[in-house]
Amino acid sequence: MSAPAVVISAPASGSGKTTVATGLIGALRRAGHRVAPFKVGPDFIDPGYHALAAGRPGRNLDPVMVGEDLIGPLYRNGSFDADVAVVEGVMGLFDGRIEDPLRIPARGSTGQVAHLLGAPVVVVVDGRGQSQTLAAVLFGLSTLRPEVRVAGVILNRVGSARHEQVLTQACESVGIPVFGALPRCEDLAVPSRHLGLVTATEHGEQARAAVEAMTDLVARHVDVAAVRAAAASAVTGPVWSAAEAVGEPVPGRPVVAVAAGAAFTFGYTEHDDLLRAAGADVVTFDPLRDTLPDRTCALVLPGGFPEQYPEALTANTALRRQIRALADHAPVHAECGGLTYLMSDLDGHPMCGVLAGSARFTPRLTLGYRDAVAPADSSLHPVGRRVTGHEFHRTTVEFTDPVQPAWLMPQGGEGAVRGGVHASYLHTHPAAHPDSVRRFVGRAALAGARSDAG
Repeated sequence: MSAPAVVISAPASGSGKTTVATGLIGALRRAGHRVAPFKVGPDFIDPGYHALAAGRPGRNLDPVMVGEDLIGPLYRNGSFDADVAVVEGVMGLFDGRIEDPLRIPARGSTGQVAHLLGAPVVVVVDGRGQSQTLAAVLFGLSTLRPEVRVAGVILNRVGSARHEQVLTQACESVGIPVFGALPRCEDLAVPSRHLGLVTATEHGEQARAAVEAMTDLVARHVDVAAVRAAAASAVTGPVWSAAEAVGEPVPGRPVVAVAAGAAFTFGYTEHDDLLRAAGADVVTFDPLRDTLPDRTCALVLPGGFPEQYPEALTANTALRRQIRALADHAPVHAECGGLTYLMSDLDGHPMCGVLAGSARFTPRLTLGYRDAVAPADSSLHPVGRRVTGHEFHRTTVEFTDPVQPAWLMPQGGEGAVRGGVHASYLHTHPAAHPDSVRRFVGRAALAGARSDAG
């Protein structure tokens, strides 16, 4: 059987799910439990805080990106050897991809993932402005879809003892127990920016302090043992395996350099697992200060916040030259922020110049799932490959030379394919298409062989 899980959800965004989930992970770990952390949906930021609290990687569960059938296997892989899992939801309990006709729970919603896991939901309620009507809200959440089981409530931002009493009575009037009540704590805040929270990697020691504060808050005000006792899972069947997903590894152990550090933090844990299983030696480096690792045969530039560090990226001229040279003969996979780094400039700051044109920051947020098809062969995908990915950015790019789009979507062409370079705003989950990772590593091995022969 799988590790039991508890799913942390809410009626709406902004209720305090991240604070409660991160604090609960930390409190369970402090109590001696091995905790596996998960996040519903394509979010890259919350798992960084979960990882700090759990002491193991945070992982994502996204039925839209990988399909319903992979949720159980991915969960079993990520929760291997754990005593309990904490799954932080996304938006409100039934919110997900908006489709016509409307589905409830929506695809990719917390409710759908809770149902797929057979795990109970704990609802985080923002107590501000709430009183007896909370009973109606919880009655709706707990009865709208019987397959989604609400096991309890954690009250957040409670104003006083009397306020807590009224809210608790409202919960109990509809038969839902209260596991705890967190007081208003204005000092407990993780800094945010245009795409949400500042990443744990960037926030550094302050992030660790914030996680400790969240842990203290939950440990003090929540019945952690009761939450643990409520955890359950109905997941059975296979455990996802990177080695089985990619098949026979590529010979040669090519070095695949993966950008990391403060500017490039948006990556799925399974990506590195698949690269290694496909036969690559994965070496991380920080483009803010490092050069490419020795014998690099391929490059992965994940998303992140390069627009926050343009001066430092520009100042690393040696690395920019190396990437420009590498892209002439080796595969390069760039997503979102990685795409902007490959452009000639970013808000006027010189970048790698692999793709001619400019990237710039805009006030407009581009956000949502996208269905796309590959219009041409590339180092990642065969022509005709269909994917569902996710966009999440406030930058835009303008190419000065004609490019082959990386993807065709209903919105039009997106990104660029040039030689071995596949660069796009579209984030995809590699577990959905492991053959693309093996294809990429195979191209890396060929690049390495040509380099050795030369």
